[in-house]
Amino acid sequence: MAMLTVTRIVTLTFLSWLAVVTVSFFVLRLVPGDPVDIYINQMNINASGDVKALYRAAWGLDRSVIQQYGIWLFGFLTLNWGDSFVLGKPVLSILSAGLRWSAAIGITGFALALITGFCLGYAAALRPRRIADKLSRALAVGGQSLPAFAVGLILLWVLAVKLQIIRPFSGGNVENLLLPILLVAFFSTGSISRITRAAFNEVAAAPYMRTAVAKGHSQASALWFHGRRHAVIVLMAGIAPDLAWIVGGTAVSEVVFAVPGLSERLIAAVTTRDYPVLQSYLAIIAFWIVVGLQLAGALRRHLDPRLREAL
Repeated sequence: MAMLTVTRIVTLTFLSWLAVVTVSFFVLRLVPGDPVDIYINQMNINASGDVKALYRAAWGLDRSVIQQYGIWLFGFLTLNWGDSFVLGKPVLSILSAGLRWSAAIGITGFALALITGFCLGYAAALRPRRIADKLSRALAVGGQSLPAFAVGLILLWVLAVKLQIIRPFSGGNVENLLLPILLVAFFSTGSISRITRAAFNEVAAAPYMRTAVAKGHSQASALWFHGRRHAVIVLMAGIAPDLAWIVGGTAVSEVVFAVPGLSERLIAAVTTRDYPVLQSYLAIIAFWIVVGLQLAGALRRHLDPRLREAL
């Protein structure tokens, strides 16, 4: 039974990923701008129609879109991601060089937001209208209203210029990554804390909480003991927007703090319609979001037996 469940989850994950990359592949081809014309104009080449046809044949653009999709999908699944139109280098090597930076920023920032937001949400539910509650509300509002690049510049000015705690552009890897991680975490902490607060508040109003306090437990220990499982279940159900934000937040932080991640290569690929780079990047992002949602769902099913029975 467990093996069937795992197989079903893996199959659903793959089909969800396949649907996203398929749609994105064909949508990219609808974006105005021909890669050959853009490349020739950037290189200032006076090319005839025959030369353009040679470029299209070399890049595989002379085939039908269906054929291009089949070739790309098979190549991606076999780790042959093709060559960049502009750089002429394997896409796998281009993206892997920046992926470790982007992954470090995104995953660490998301983990920091989860831990900080969960603890802050618990404190806000335990002491309503106190400092923790007001701080979580301020972070939630700020995360929805403030532009990411402005927050990044503020962090840079406070921590690097005024306090001189770090050297973001001349220090080691840890110093180079600290500000981008804080920026990514900032925009997710508020929403996570409010979701967690609401979940703990549901438990705080339950009759068994009064029974636990009557038996001698403190409000804090009773709320934590009875509420943390429910809070995790609720949080995992509402985590999808933050998984998507991590992608955009990581890209903004890389630009603001000059981190050599994927964003620089992505911007150039969008400008030049470098399809192999763009499609592989979108496939990686789709994998991150789909797998993240499936892991969150698996954790919910592990914590809530009712969901396991419904599966």
